[in-house]
Amino acid sequence: MDRVALRGLRARGHHGVFPHEREEGQTFVVDLSLGLDTRPAAADDDLAKTVHYGIVAEEVVAVVEGEPVDLIETLAERIAQVCLKHEGVQEVEVCVHKPGAPITVPFDDVTITITRSRV
Repeated sequence: MDRVALRGLRARGHHGVFPHEREEGQTFVVDLSLGLDTRPAAADDDLAKTVHYGIVAEEVVAVVEGEPVDLIETLAERIAQVCLKHEGVQEVEVCVHKPGAPITVPFDDVTITITRSRV
């Protein structure tokens, strides 16, 4: 399976279990790896035969900016389902970063990574 990757998609969301997270919001970063067969697109040099990653990026940002959820696990699941709606995408790996997580000790990042497929 071939991979189309998008790294570092940034959007402001209001996700989290604490009231200040919901009110103030914070930046979330999303990395995607979409699994699909790119041979038909390459053979014909045809965008219609692959995934339009620009559209995927816009849809993912819309999810992050959309309806708030408590858990980044839920956010990752919603992102995965949006990606799998694209016809050629057979599998997706989603990594959601929450670099502004409310943690009381020094840290670089908090992430959740999930893999979902059509089967």
